[in-house]
Amino acid sequence: MVLNFLRGEFVDVISWLDGTRDTMVWRFDRRGQAIKYGAKLTVREGQAAVFIHEGQLADVFGPGLYMLETNNLPILTTLQHWDHGFCSPFKSEICFVSTTRFNDQKWGTKNPIMARDPEFGPVRLRAFGTYSLRVSDPGKFIQEVVGTDGEFTADEISFQIRNVIVQQASQVLARSGIAVLDMAANTADLGRIIATAIAPQVAEYGLTIPEFYIENISLPEEVEKALDKRTSVGVAGNLQKYMQFNAAEAMGQPGSAMGAAMGAGMGMGMGAGMAQAMGPWGALPPAAPAAAALAAAPPLPAGTLWHLAADGATTGPFTDADMARMAATGRLSRASLVWTPGQEGWKPAAETELRRLLDNVPPPLPQV
Repeated sequence: MVLNFLRGEFVDVISWLDGTRDTMVWRFDRRGQAIKYGAKLTVREGQAAVFIHEGQLADVFGPGLYMLETNNLPILTTLQHWDHGFCSPFKSEICFVSTTRFNDQKWGTKNPIMARDPEFGPVRLRAFGTYSLRVSDPGKFIQEVVGTDGEFTADEISFQIRNVIVQQASQVLARSGIAVLDMAANTADLGRIIATAIAPQVAEYGLTIPEFYIENISLPEEVEKALDKRTSVGVAGNLQKYMQFNAAEAMGQPGSAMGAAMGAGMGMGMGAGMAQAMGPWGALPPAAPAAAALAAAPPLPAGTLWHLAADGATTGPFTDADMARMAATGRLSRASLVWTPGQEGWKPAAETELRRLLDNVPPPLPQV
């Protein structure tokens, strides 16, 4: 009775409770690796226990409660002679392997992938996403990857898996023949193709990839900017109006290159018109003495430039003198919408500096 009690007190209880989320393999440590015959082995769901005896893979146990005896250890019984009445300990290593999924593993292309797009020609692509990892063959995983490591985490194998994924992803994306603009709608199909391509190589490690996702396939930044510009033109609808809008917007910015260029163009146009008026000999017509005096005088300082909105279109820029003539002829009224650089939005002429011109304009004649 006392002997049986003492034997029961010293019976080994072998189990593993994992408090982490990234440990894939944990080795049961026992002094001298001496495990008593009759020890109890508890393997929980999502685990496997691998027995390694004198450097050789002996047995793999799935979830369950085991008594380490002859009927449960056929291979160990052959390797170990048990010449001490099955009471002596045997020396073996027991490694617990987590067979659950290790989710949210990251992958991404470190360098751009060269591909030939049917619309844009040669392009550089980048892709990234996530995948899940699971041990499908614990024995092979111990033999091929873990070796003698007493504690093995997912980070230690994820880098190698990423290399396998990126290699296959580069080949699949480069040979897919799918237009770049259509890849976003085909990421699920591309993901399945990549997962199928990497499955045989990953299986050599005793692993599987239950889930594989492509989160994004992107173009270089400069290409994306060009596409955004092209999209803006498409949204504008009328290319001519879009260019006119861009030009007016640029002119409204003080010191902009576009404003300076357009100002220079207007000056050249005015110069060409004066040259035509001077005639072939460079002499002014007799009826233009005032123009000759103006040409001889130094240039006047630039005044305010105005833009006029009428019938859904904009015209201008006009000088103060132009606006005065239009006020005299009736083209400019108090309700006319005008804009000048520095002004917040379009305003009626009567609410701007142009009211001084309109105050000098006589009212319309009464109807007879």
